Amino acid sequence: MTRIAAAALLLLLLALAPAAQAHEVRPAYLQIQERAAGQYSVLWRTPLFSGMRLPIALKLPDDVREVGAPVVAELPGSRVERRIVDAGAGGLAGKRIEFPGLQATITDVLVRVELLDGRRTVTLVHPSQPWVDIAAPAGKAGIAGAFVKQGIEHILLGADHLLFVFGLLLIVGNVGMLVKTVTAFTVAHSITLAIATLGFVPLPPLLPLNAAVALSILFLAPEVVRVWRGETSFTIRHPWVVAFLFGLLHGFGFASAIDSTGLPRSELALALLSFNVGVEIGQLAFVALVLALMGSFRVLEMRWSQWARVLPGYVLGGLGAFWTIQRVALLVGGLR
Repeated sequence: MTRIAAAALLLLLLALAPAAQAHEVRPAYLQIQERAAGQYSVLWRTPLFSGMRLPIALKLPDDVREVGAPVVAELPGSRVERRIVDAGAGGLAGKRIEFPGLQATITDVLVRVELLDGRRTVTLVHPSQPWVDIAAPAGKAGIAGAFVKQGIEHILLGADHLLFVFGLLLIVGNVGMLVKTVTAFTVAHSITLAIATLGFVPLPPLLPLNAAVALSILFLAPEVVRVWRGETSFTIRHPWVVAFLFGLLHGFGFASAIDSTGLPRSELALALLSFNVGVEIGQLAFVALVLALMGSFRVLEMRWSQWARVLPGYVLGGLGAFWTIQRVALLVGGLR
């Protein structure tokens, strides 16, 4: 039976080998940068397979005209065309760019668009839908909604930020201090988010920043254990101070996330405010969930053993230590 299975596996690999060689693993690439109102620089790169160009064409909207002749270069493994086009007063917003021939291939097209208002989009176009629509400028409501959503997603998908907030919840002993601590963290990260995004201070390098965020989680872990042991410390007595200081650090992390999304410069203040509102919604939802779980444990009168009581602190410390070591290793490796 083993021999039959091995033979079947070998046949499967042999059958897939030609397909694997024939698969165009490199996507085509289209980059559009708005240089002036309605005027764009276009870079169109198609991969070569066995020395032949893939049968993919670039079709711009009919009312777009070229400014000068395109510049074509043959590079190892690809063919590159550069051109300047004029799309008129309305620009490319709301228009469709097509890729005739893409549906007959098994490759994709990576499309990157950069507009004058600061919006940047990256889209992967598949053969099943061989076109891309350039988004029209969103109104104020659309911009606000989009960045509120991004803020919620960022905080809920940011395990390190949520773990720090979780550590604060384990340390704080009463509702009044909890409100004060969460408010301090919110005010602090809102300050650094704003001043970094608006350009008053430069964003710190990402690798040291991530290592410092991990270190903030590691810092809280011993304090959680002290709480369960009935001990005290400055952090336990004044958690809002620690929350504020580390909140300044976490705000730079939020700023690096919003900076990578491509803020619309024409609506910078609105986008920044909306993103921060989204972060707060996600943060408060997480706090409410944790408090609800803690409340349910009290209602059910659950009895925890001593090791179970200190377990959250050790888990917090373990994850904080792991992330700190991992991120410091990445930082040291990047400096070499």
